[in-house]
Parts: sequence; C-alpha cells; structure tokens
Amino acid sequence: MSRRPAPGEYPRATPRAPAKTHPRATLDSIARELGVSRTTVSNAYNRPDQLSPELRQLILGTARELGYPGPNPTARSLRTARSGAVGVILTERLAYAFEDHASVDFLAGLAAANDVSLTLIPVGPGEGPSPNRDSVANAIVDGFVVYSVPAGDPHLKAARERGLPVVVCDQPATLSGVPYVGIDDAAAIEPAARSLVSAGHRRIGILTKRLFSRPRDGAVTRAELETSDMHVQRNRVRGALEVFRAAGIAEVPIVNRHFNDVASAADGARELIGAHPDLTAVLCTTDSMALGVLEAFGDRVPRDLSVTGFDGIAAARYLGLTTVEQPNTRKGREVGRVLRQLIDAPAAPPAPRTILPTQFVPGRTVSAPRERPRGL
Repeated sequence: MSRRPAPGEYPRATPRAPAKTHPRATLDSIARELGVSRTTVSNAYNRPDQLSPELRQLILGTARELGYPGPNPTARSLRTARSGAVGVILTERLAYAFEDHASVDFLAGLAAANDVSLTLIPVGPGEGPSPNRDSVANAIVDGFVVYSVPAGDPHLKAARERGLPVVVCDQPATLSGVPYVGIDDAAAIEPAARSLVSAGHRRIGILTKRLFSRPRDGAVTRAELETSDMHVQRNRVRGALEVFRAAGIAEVPIVNRHFNDVASAADGARELIGAHPDLTAVLCTTDSMALGVLEAFGDRVPRDLSVTGFDGIAAARYLGLTTVEQPNTRKGREVGRVLRQLIDAPAAPPAPRTILPTQFVPGRTVSAPRERPRGL
C-alpha cells in the first residue's frame, strides 16, 4: 500500500517501463501511485499555480511514464462549459489571412491577448456562393470576433444567434449591444489627402479596395459610392473627398477592386491611369493598393506620379511609402481583451465603442507635380 507523504515531503516515483505497459492510466491511478490526492494530480494540469514546480514536474513525469496523455479536452470542456477557442469571422479567403500583413498583425495581437486557440471562419470574398452558415453555427468556440464584414452578412447573424459573446472589429460599426473596436477611417485618411494637396496636386485619383460586399471591379461614381455596404473603405474615400472638395478639387475619379492583393491593385492602377492619363497623384485606401500602383508605375513615382497608402504595413514602410499607420496589432489585443472580459464576466459588459488613434507617416512617394509629356 502506498504511503502518503509527510508534510513538506515529496513522494518518490520509481522509474518504470515505457508507457505502453500502462495503457489505462488515469488521474486516480497516478494519484495512488504517488500517494497524493486526485485533486493534486488534476491541479498539475489545470491549476499549476497551486503546486510547487517540483511536485508538478514529478506528477507530469510519472504520468508520462504511465502513458497518461492528459485530461480529455472534450470532457474538460463539458465540465467547464468552455472550449478554449475563439471564432474569427473574416471576409477574406483563408490563405489571405496569412498573407496580408494587416491581417497577420491583427491576428497576432488577438492571439497575444488570449491564451486560447483561434478558429478562423472565412466567409469570402469569393466569386461563388459563400460558405454555409453551419460553419458558424457548428463552431466549437467561446465567443466570436467579427473582423470587417457587411452588416447584413448571414454569418454575422448566425454568430449573434448563438448567444455567445461577440466583438466587432472595423465593421459593422453600429450593431446594437455589440462592442466595437476600430478607428475613425474618414479622419484617419485626411492627412494623406492633405499631403497631396499641400504638394500642389489638383489632378488626383482614388484607388480603393472592396466598396461592395458583392464582387465589383471598375470605376465608381459618387452616387454609387453612397450605396456602398462596406463602410470602412467608403469612409476613407469620403474623408479624402472632403479634403479635396475643401481645396476646390471637384473631379476625383474612383476605381474599385474587390480583391486586396498587389496583382489586382496593379490592374486597377492601370485602369485608373489609362482612363485619366493626366492624373499626377493616386490616393489609395490600403497599402496593398498602393503597392499595386508601385508595381504598375513604380518607375514614375514620385517623379511624375505621387502615391499614398493606408495601414502602415512593414513592406510599405520599407519602400518609403507615404501612408497612414493604423494600430493593427493593438486592435487585435484590444478586441481580445474585450472578448475575454465578456467571456469571463458577461454581467459586466465593456464600453460599447473603442476608437484607436492613427498616425500619418510621410514617405518618399509624394512630391510636387510636374507637367508630363502627352501620352504618359
């Protein structure tokens, strides 16, 4: 019979054969082997702060020798009513979440704020039908982060119907009873627009990503802009147009691209400049759009074409792009903090809106305009 250790004395385990000789090890059998309580063994996995480091290592080492893999995660989630995961609903293709620097920074901040798994639930933006709502309804998570989706998106509705905590980042910004974390997009882009006006530009075009949730590429009129259901990009365009209007610039062509990648942006830049060859500057609503302009017309920047971006991603900063830096990593951390608060203390909801600051970053892609030879 095992002797229970005296106070201050750690039990000793005798080395034994590989794990396969003890296929049915349990918390109880480990406790009997060491002469401690079942709760003490459980604490080694679930509440390590309750044990000394030496005792915890002894328990874990004995468990490995006996072939015990650890508490069953399904059983533990049933006991605690927690899955240890957060669902992230985003409008990008799954691969893009790992390729776009702004998205990567956001997810890094979100992960840092929560010691949990992230379950990514992409809901677009594809050419075909969106994934089934069941991807949200069946997600085993403790709450949802909604990362920039349209207000009428069915996946957002499905998330709210789950009755779990939900936090929105970027859009939609006006959901009743749902905390929001974002920036003032219209005000944030104004310094970039003013930098073009201050440099003397009067023939300016705008290249924007995804004004509409449904795939739509090409020129956008002012009237069509007002029907946009993606308010982040719409507000950035509006903010820039207001600066240009105040400077007496009435005609500002706008070209939209549904996908926010360099190849798509370069194609949009060629459409914009091709239709308006007299432009001396292009304001872009994302850095990826601006990188597309540099891809298509980099040899002319800033000699006879100035460019500004928005996001402040590392690639843009490295190239010296004039841009607006938004705190993507901090966004993720703040969203994670708010969601954790809702999960842990749902009776004490956080502030409904958190607006984070942005910073204008002057670069090397804006200069005074100069007359170009015809045809360029």
